[in-house]
Amino acid sequence: MNDATIWWLVTGGLVAAELMSGTFYLLMLAIGAVAAALAAHMGTSLNTQLVTAALIGGLAVVLWRQKSLRREAQAPSAQHLDIGETVEVVAWDTQGTAQVKHRGANWTAIYSSAHSPSPEPSPGTHRIQAIQGSRLVLEKI
Repeated sequence: MNDATIWWLVTGGLVAAELMSGTFYLLMLAIGAVAAALAAHMGTSLNTQLVTAALIGGLAVVLWRQKSLRREAQAPSAQHLDIGETVEVVAWDTQGTAQVKHRGANWTAIYSSAHSPSPEPSPGTHRIQAIQGSRLVLEKI
């Protein structure tokens, strides 16, 4: 079996492992193996093929990691999709909590006077400001 065939088998193995693991880093290493296979087709030595695989695969991994970090830095912090939605509060209890129905489930809600026009909770329409554990933090609108 010649060197190019071995590199193509390595490429297939890396792609298969990537499909099972779901990480793109193995795919980047597979790009290095493709480069080594092409170098083998050009008749280069085994040492050159190994260096080509390491350089191209390593460079692809580094570039992918930088792109991922840049994308994470530019993306807004993970925000819950329910923040900003409105709920109807029928009544507040003496402990400052209310039971509200949101998306078909009962939630315990607490009042946030910091962002609301009135310092005391009152029944009516409220906006979900945040989620703390299993409680909705509401502000009056």
